[in-house]
Amino acid sequence: MASTSASNPDVVGERIRTAASTLHADNESLITEIGKALIMMKEIAVDLERAKEFQKVKDIENAVADLLRTSEECALYSSAIQSVGYAYQPTNQRTNFKKLLEEESAKLKGTSSAPENHPFMRQFREAIWKVHHAGQPMPGEEQEDVVMTSTQCNLLNITCPLSGKPVIELADPVRSVECQHVYDKRAVMGYTKSKGGGAPCPVAGCPKMLVAEKLICDPLLRIDIEELRSTSRQNVGTEVIEDFTD
Repeated sequence: MASTSASNPDVVGERIRTAASTLHADNESLITEIGKALIMMKEIAVDLERAKEFQKVKDIENAVADLLRTSEECALYSSAIQSVGYAYQPTNQRTNFKKLLEEESAKLKGTSSAPENHPFMRQFREAIWKVHHAGQPMPGEEQEDVVMTSTQCNLLNITCPLSGKPVIELADPVRSVECQHVYDKRAVMGYTKSKGGGAPCPVAGCPKMLVAEKLICDPLLRIDIEELRSTSRQNVGTEVIEDFTD
């Protein structure tokens, strides 16, 4: 795929960015659905572990690994599209977008992890382990590590520092690669643009800078948000039951 710039570079650049944003949004919808499927698979595996259907649990774990690999590939391609779209500068020369995407994907691929090392796979195995070994450390791990991962939320903030909206209500969330704080995309992009392209993180005490190219919806963000949403529903249900009992 190649392209030649038109007479108005600004118009061409804007069209490319719009196209990249559209493709990025389509990929994000798919990643969100994959995240929901992964959470459901974890819940099913826990039920099967309780029923001592160990082989079925192992089969689901293998399927989770395959789906995590797919999710990583989708997220990588989505990030590559966004990066190329933001960085594109029209010239009088033909632009090989296929080559640009391949180069950006190769660069990003170096930062991705194998499914076995993916944080969600750790969460999956921990949930299975706790069915019959609650309160015990997983093999090769300290008790303190298990407690930390079991009780703490994977999101550093549960409301957007700029819009004030809960992250579970954000239609287009992004996370800073630098500091890991989560924002509403429209709010944070407007904030960085107003500061000339780079701005200090508005979270109190955070020393990191925010730039558009490093504000992304990483592979785990949608899963983390869906987990928080599921936990919030469970907590609300528990509170209703307690009120009814009182």
